Amino acid sequence: MMALVDCNNFYVSCERVFNPALEGRPVGVLSNNDGCIVARSNELKALGVEMGTARHLLSPALRRQVILLSSNYALYGDMSHRVTEVLARFSPHIEVYSIDESFVGFQGFDPDTLEHRGRQLRMTVRQWTGIPVSVGFAPTRVLAKIANHLAKKHPHFKEAGVCLLDADSLMTQRVLEQWPVTELWGIAWRTGERLKKLGIETAWQLRQADPKHVRRHFSVVQERIVWELRGQPAITLDDMAQPKQQIMVSRSFGRLTSDPHDVREALRHHTARAGEKLRRQGSVTSAVMVFVRTNPFRSDLPQYRHRVVVSLSRPSDDTRDLVAATMQGLGNLWRNGYHYHKAGVMLLDLSPKAHRQLSLTETPQTEADARRSERLMATMDQLNRELGKGTVQLGLPRQNNAWTLRSEHRTPRYTTCWRELIRVKA
Repeated sequence: MMALVDCNNFYVSCERVFNPALEGRPVGVLSNNDGCIVARSNELKALGVEMGTARHLLSPALRRQVILLSSNYALYGDMSHRVTEVLARFSPHIEVYSIDESFVGFQGFDPDTLEHRGRQLRMTVRQWTGIPVSVGFAPTRVLAKIANHLAKKHPHFKEAGVCLLDADSLMTQRVLEQWPVTELWGIAWRTGERLKKLGIETAWQLRQADPKHVRRHFSVVQERIVWELRGQPAITLDDMAQPKQQIMVSRSFGRLTSDPHDVREALRHHTARAGEKLRRQGSVTSAVMVFVRTNPFRSDLPQYRHRVVVSLSRPSDDTRDLVAATMQGLGNLWRNGYHYHKAGVMLLDLSPKAHRQLSLTETPQTEADARRSERLMATMDQLNRELGKGTVQLGLPRQNNAWTLRSEHRTPRYTTCWRELIRVKA
């Protein structure tokens, strides 16, 4: 058996740990630049505020009721790490799936003790970190996802926050018979629509389907989901996290700018971030797309948007090569007289670095340069990973630049910044 441990309303819960006055209040956490709501407390959901709602679209009456906070990713990342450290005390088998979800293996434990262990785990995480969690036990990851949802939402399990699904129990059958196939972990919306055309609309119908038939019509991942629904482990996290075919990094600016230095700095920063993601998945890119645009909602200003693709001389994951291509693209895009609102880069034509096609013009010197580049990038990534983002970067950003994210309602980074430690008054 394994458990999926999911932190409830994670971003909001992190804020409430250090500000108990937020308990019971409708709280939302905003996206970058305080644009739209990306996390909601249960109280905010009850007011009918949907995920992704733009802040400026909230009615004045609603704004007076709710508390909106800027995203505080340094705090959320550290609190996620603390939760994982607590989970490791219950089992050595931890697979972190996302910032607020982890699979915990309970191989060898007496099945009759799991619900009690789940309640203990939930209580300990809450006591040691302040974060409420839900725990779903099952023999496979797909079933554990369903069990966790029941632990969080179903009235019968919600109070305890723990649900256990056996593969062959009558309760599991009833749950799967009512579970839409489009809501299964690993089933995309388009795949779900294709399954419906084959007469498969529920998770139980997919479980009863012929695995080979499903594989012929879809892929090996969907076949493995059939086995998982039958209680036979067939999926690893690597199956659900395939390397991306494109990598994009873009952000709206904190304020409009017509200064080319601001746009250049923003694109250099975004390109460096894209390079880190590229190396993390072990890929190289053959082309960089650069784009800029003004604010389409400012009808009082002239509008401009354009993009350009710059090909690399050879596939690369070196940030210096990527930044050079980005700056070349910006030179082709830039137009004076506009107030720019957003810029970004997209890495195209990705391929595994281990299978990189060698060029006929490559020489031993070229290979030596590639090895030096690899060591340099690995060192830079390690320093930024261990000492914090931006410790080593190409060029220093200016103070008070226009592209820095707007974060007007960010709470202190209580656990990662000495200057922002919580203060207690006697």
